[in-house]
Amino acid sequence: MKNALENLARPSLVLVNNQSFTYDPYLRAYPQIPKGLALHEIWDMLIIGIFLGVRMNKNYRFAVPEKKKIRLIVDTDCKNEADDQFAVAHFLMTDKFIVKGLIASHFEMNHYIYGKEKTMAASLAEINKVVDIMGLTDEYEHKIFPGAVTALDNEIIPNFSVIAAHGGAEELLRNAAPKPSWGSEFIIEEALQTDDDRPLFIACLGSLTNLASAILARPEICERMTAVCIVGGPYPTGGFEFNLIQDIAAANVVFSSAMPLWQIPENAFKQIAVSLAELQVRVAPYGDIGEYLFTQMVEFNDRMGDVLGWPPGESWGIGDQVTITVLLEEGRRGNYEWRPAPVVSPDMFYVQNPNSRVIKVYNSLDVRFTMEDFYAKLMLNYGNK
Repeated sequence: MKNALENLARPSLVLVNNQSFTYDPYLRAYPQIPKGLALHEIWDMLIIGIFLGVRMNKNYRFAVPEKKKIRLIVDTDCKNEADDQFAVAHFLMTDKFIVKGLIASHFEMNHYIYGKEKTMAASLAEINKVVDIMGLTDEYEHKIFPGAVTALDNEIIPNFSVIAAHGGAEELLRNAAPKPSWGSEFIIEEALQTDDDRPLFIACLGSLTNLASAILARPEICERMTAVCIVGGPYPTGGFEFNLIQDIAAANVVFSSAMPLWQIPENAFKQIAVSLAELQVRVAPYGDIGEYLFTQMVEFNDRMGDVLGWPPGESWGIGDQVTITVLLEEGRRGNYEWRPAPVVSPDMFYVQNPNSRVIKVYNSLDVRFTMEDFYAKLMLNYGNK
């Protein structure tokens, strides 16, 4: 992968989706505001370097022992809908997490608002916006990275079931090619660094394109980090799931790799349900970030008013925050099982292979623990703002 990026050894103009981004490899500074966007797109993008809130004050009367902290990378399709923003805020308010970087993930199978090959840029802008509103721009200015613009090459997807059945994981990985990005390069860089021996996790809240690309480029990172992924349908059959459909090939790369994997399938992450009235009381009053989190969810809910089925209208499945839950809770709760990693068919069903490596699959999560931790941290950090 480094060979693919060598031409960016000095500040360069990078074209992503025909949009200009200035990237300095030493400062990790980007992007500029793309030209030619509609007014509503400019509003969504015009957040880089703008301070919308005050700096968070971690007003905690406790300290997490240094040896119990973990290094963390967050990979998020932050502008796909309205709950990733809550998870990003929750991650950044949690002292156990040393957030090394945040990576923007595409959501190309839902490109209708932003246009094809523009969804990653929308996620990138939204991550920056949440960080700015929280007053953390200085701390994270050079820790936010663009990911891949599109999924892994689709032509390899139909071959996965055949390859897995006859060639196994090694053959599966040989038939895929990475989509290099600053995000996947950062994953590799952080995994291979030797200055900090605290455990490294990556929380994937959307497609697995960036993680899969890092694995394909440098497979040795698998023994140096753990992936926590919201992906896939219920066991044993699988089926449609939004994050999975964004990049089925990438999911197969991750499942077939040697990287320790904690999978949170749809039947588990959908358990984290909240009402809009609850969020109006427990989130909106607490600082600019609380008001923004609530307001942007209500606005999204209103935009979906003519769509039957989802969202329900007065509630939300705020499932991205379960990645925080499993990293904070005690590990012996018995709310998961160890299963052979499946291969995912083109229609998103699981192809079972009893000889594959085992992964941790969650089947239940603590809703009270998840949301009360978030509400408490929001109140403690922004209650007087």
